[in-house]
Amino acid sequence: MDNIWFKPYTLDYLEGLRNANMGVHIGIHFFEIGPNFLKARMPVDHRTTQPFGILHGGASCVLSETLGSVSAWMTIDPEKYRAVGLEINANHIRAVTKGYVIGVCTPLHIGRRTQVWQTDITEEATGKRVAISRLTVAIIEQGTLSNQKETIIVEK
Repeated sequence: MDNIWFKPYTLDYLEGLRNANMGVHIGIHFFEIGPNFLKARMPVDHRTTQPFGILHGGASCVLSETLGSVSAWMTIDPEKYRAVGLEINANHIRAVTKGYVIGVCTPLHIGRRTQVWQTDITEEATGKRVAISRLTVAIIEQGTLSNQKETIIVEK
């Protein structure tokens, strides 16, 4: 398959994006960039579990949103545009109590103004599916967020 990324990105560069944001707080690490996918690993520990000791559904959503938003951003000219989440949904399929989960994010639709990304989350130790999530992303012009405006152009 052809490479879908706007320019060649490295794992070191993507890891630098984690500086003091949600991903670093819960231990998300990017570990593979393919021609049409991005993979990350997240621990199942005190930062990502709910009170009963299983992986918190919100943590799975954070993994999916992180992968989907970064993947969308990697397909656009970052000097002109930003990728921002519009909607996320997730189906939580299996409980995990320890170890790591792996998220693999792939595109379902890459348009000029909207994109849809799917993340399959599996347990690292068994390879069993833990959750599946879909993220819809808006592509907005650079500077739109910094000016406190919400100008989102949707494809017709």
